[in-house]
Amino acid sequence: MGKRSKKRKIQALDVPIAVRVAAAGVALATLGWYLLWPPATVHPLRVASVRPAQPAAAAASSLTSGSPPPAAAPARIPVPAPRPAAAIAVPIPAPQLDLPKTTVAPGRFGRQVVAYVSREAPGTVVVDTENTFLYLVLNGGEAIRYGIGVGREGFTWSGEQSVTRKTEWPDWRPPSEMLSRQPYLPRFMAGGPGNPLGARAMYLGETEYRIHGTNNPHTIGQRVSSGCIRLTNEDIADLYARVKIGTKVIVLPPTRPGLG
Repeated sequence: MGKRSKKRKIQALDVPIAVRVAAAGVALATLGWYLLWPPATVHPLRVASVRPAQPAAAAASSLTSGSPPPAAAPARIPVPAPRPAAAIAVPIPAPQLDLPKTTVAPGRFGRQVVAYVSREAPGTVVVDTENTFLYLVLNGGEAIRYGIGVGREGFTWSGEQSVTRKTEWPDWRPPSEMLSRQPYLPRFMAGGPGNPLGARAMYLGETEYRIHGTNNPHTIGQRVSSGCIRLTNEDIADLYARVKIGTKVIVLPPTRPGLG
């Protein structure tokens, strides 16, 4: 083969190789474009947000008007209402009445600490019916002395009892014996400033007798009761605070004739 024929053959072989290289370059460019840029028909994935359901009326209105439905208000977390104060069971103490201001027993019947020799234990109550005094025995040969009113003639008594009950502003139910003598008396009177038992009462044993207050301080030092022992409201409140259930009470008999 001559030199010309060899040269032509080499040129014929060179052309296809160039074309192949060019085609390969175009193919690589096209592939890179597709890899870097998504087709126009592919949309990015979106996560749908969850919205509360709309009322039927609002949905129908948005469909007919063509306007977008109104945005739903953010949901509120329900907060429990505060418990009303009335629902809380709180015990309410009973109202306390103030002691009526009475005239203090005059002179020697005023409350005072005195020398008092006794073989009784401190805390014992001794009633001196004859001299209309009540003594609360203390330590060291002393006692608190209170002026009292006692039973009138024929209604005095003596003996030993104990305090079995204590009551503030006691109700009054006159015993049947008293009602038979004084039928005009009420059958019941609620406790209060107008009650004849006064501000406090201490009941003695199983008897009808009491140590109680009075709204008539002028009767202190006198013999006017049906056997009960009365103090001013101020004095009975003081004695009431010092005396406990079970306290021994000694009522001394009168020594002078005509007082029994």
